[in-house]
Amino acid sequence: MATCKQCLISDAVPEITLDANRVCNLCRDFSPQDQRQEEENRKERELDLEKALRDCKGQAEYDCLVPVSGGKDSLYLLYKLKVEYGLKILAFTTDINIPPIAWDNIRRTLGKLDIDHLVYRPSDNFYQKAFRYLLKHQEPRGAVYTVSYVYAPLFEGDAIKLAMQKNIPLILAGYSPGQPEPERMLYEFSRKLICEVDWTPPALKTCGEFDEYELSRFFNPNNFPKGTLFPRYLAPYHAWEYNQEEVMQKVVELGLVKSSKHASPIFSNYPINWLLMYSDLKHFGYNPYLPEFAALIREGKANLKEWKILIPLVDFMIKNKVFLGKDVRTSLNWLGMSERELAITEPKGAYDPPV
Repeated sequence: MATCKQCLISDAVPEITLDANRVCNLCRDFSPQDQRQEEENRKERELDLEKALRDCKGQAEYDCLVPVSGGKDSLYLLYKLKVEYGLKILAFTTDINIPPIAWDNIRRTLGKLDIDHLVYRPSDNFYQKAFRYLLKHQEPRGAVYTVSYVYAPLFEGDAIKLAMQKNIPLILAGYSPGQPEPERMLYEFSRKLICEVDWTPPALKTCGEFDEYELSRFFNPNNFPKGTLFPRYLAPYHAWEYNQEEVMQKVVELGLVKSSKHASPIFSNYPINWLLMYSDLKHFGYNPYLPEFAALIREGKANLKEWKILIPLVDFMIKNKVFLGKDVRTSLNWLGMSERELAITEPKGAYDPPV
């Protein structure tokens, strides 16, 4: 296995080839013209975002709702919205599998910015059951894709329902460019997805393992009466200029987190994510986040030297289940399953709601 010297992507990733100079096809095809077009698209999104941030003011008790996981992006988003835009914010967290460092970040930032916060702490049982089922029945894009795109719609749906209860017109998520998959969201969840589509994953509906109450945890706009007003759901970092390194520096300088360690996605991510990465490394031979970080490096939004050290270090921890990688074992124990049960059994798109 070899990696591109410019963006660090591996030739184990499907459709990636390296030339004799160890430069990948994505870097070779990367053109300034494409960048100019993307920059024009970003500026259009920025104009829309600025208008949305002006228009949301004063419509309800809160101007916007921000889902907060304790990572650097959602924390810096809170700062910008409160300090630079003067918005009244309700922060919202679904408390499942959030590590202590992320909780420390959340408490520190919300205290410093004086922002109201609601926490939804659902029973572990449903989430353990869902994670266990999904890991045993992954679709071909692997564990990170399978679990993330069932888990994320759960807390995204919780945020939509809360915003509707409080008549909040705007939900603003701290997704960085490349998150989530562009087919699902590029700057904004489509109105069709929010106003018409049942978010219940089809394969969970038909597998016979989940009852009606458990499936009702997923957002379904068809459960609301005609004429219901649904909020917009935007990702501001898809509209603003974004640089991962600058965001990490800012949250430390502003005192939103205790140290650079607390700003690192390696330390603030969900512990179960280590198990998901372990499963994907085992099945595919490369880290599932590698294409996303390689794209940020290619576009000058992440630091090549830093990730050149961190990517192999993270993979070593995962494969050997040491240091932070010990969460592979912890998560397996939490779910009551063995690593032999990590399996790809479902067709591509099995859990994607039909749009």
